[in-house]
Amino acid sequence: MKNLKTLSTFIMVAALMASCSGKDDKKGMQGGDETPLVQVQSVFAEQVEETSDYSATVEAFKTNNIMSMTGNRIKSILVDVGSRVSAGQALVILDNVTTVNQESAVAGQHASVANQQAQVAGQTAQVEGQRATVANQDAAVASQEAQLKSDEINLARQKKDLDRAKQLVKIGGGTQQTVDQLQAAYDSSLEALKARKRALEASKASLRASKASLEASHSSLEASRTSLGASRTSLGASQRQMQNVRENTVLTSPISGVVSARNYDAGDLPGGPILTIQQLNPLKVIVNVNEEEFPKVKLGMPVKVTLDVLPGETFTGTVHLIHPEIDQTTRTFKVEVTIGNGGGRISAGMFARVQFSYGSANHIVVPDRAIVKMQGSGIRYVYVLEPNGTVRYVEVKLGKRLTDRYEVLSGLSNGDKVVTAGQSRLTDGKQVKVQQK
Repeated sequence: MKNLKTLSTFIMVAALMASCSGKDDKKGMQGGDETPLVQVQSVFAEQVEETSDYSATVEAFKTNNIMSMTGNRIKSILVDVGSRVSAGQALVILDNVTTVNQESAVAGQHASVANQQAQVAGQTAQVEGQRATVANQDAAVASQEAQLKSDEINLARQKKDLDRAKQLVKIGGGTQQTVDQLQAAYDSSLEALKARKRALEASKASLRASKASLEASHSSLEASRTSLGASRTSLGASQRQMQNVRENTVLTSPISGVVSARNYDAGDLPGGPILTIQQLNPLKVIVNVNEEEFPKVKLGMPVKVTLDVLPGETFTGTVHLIHPEIDQTTRTFKVEVTIGNGGGRISAGMFARVQFSYGSANHIVVPDRAIVKMQGSGIRYVYVLEPNGTVRYVEVKLGKRLTDRYEVLSGLSNGDKVVTAGQSRLTDGKQVKVQQK
């Protein structure tokens, strides 16, 4: 009986609580229909410094790996990690066996080229002599041919005289003695002419032989000249190789800088870089700059650089190199900025912040409390109070942050009233009440 009484009491209390809860819910719903109360602030344009900030790691301006291409054993290393070196300074000395062998080979090639040059000179003189001989023989043959022609004319004249004398004897107008004398002279001239023809043929045969010999000598001379040219080319290649071997026997620094790594010791047979030299003055920072700034970045323009390890200090860098290609994935391009490091206070590997300055621009500035971010996207927007007491949804493009304000690049006009508090209950076109300050 006692338990039944307790249960009845519990049910009555529960019913009473449910009734009170229903009244509260109805009151809350009525309250939700009330006009939202908001705070607004007028926004205006002002001069804003146009800057962009990036971060990167400080790097050596140049890095050179010192290594040998000959594979010789290391005799001595003249520097250590941290050593400051100058351009042209000797750093590593290697065994010179290869150098000695190469110098001996070059000396042998020098001697061979000298012998070939002497041979070519001798052949050239021989060819010139043969040319002179051929020229003389040509002249002699021409003279013999002219003499033979004259003899043939003279013999023909003698033949006429002989035939006329014989005719006179027949008609009784001459003597046999005259005929005999003319016959003897004719026979003698004929034999002389035959002898001259034989001599001419012999001269021509000798000339042909001399010309053939000259041609052979000339071909031999050209072959010797070709061989000499090949030997000179080979000698040049050997000399360049010898120079390379010499350079790889005593390794020097191509830059002034600091030894940042030493990978071998004396007696080692190196298979990679023996030393690493870094040029640390100037240093450089490579930053990936947004593509919309591509037209603004200029070679030689000053850049502000700060380092986390040196708080409160600002260094002036200079745009040294602008990479011409835009990365299609990141939509950025690389810019190399150099930083003077005369005092040696900056080191490669430090974290740097780089600020580019492009002057100033007249842009609207709004309180950061007015900016609302759309969840799940990069869209930012504000609510602008209209003259009829409603609010208008406006998507904005933000520039740089100015402490507790933002630069707005697009979306707002000078004098617009933006909502700075109470945005959570707002929608586009919603009627609002403005809280008076």
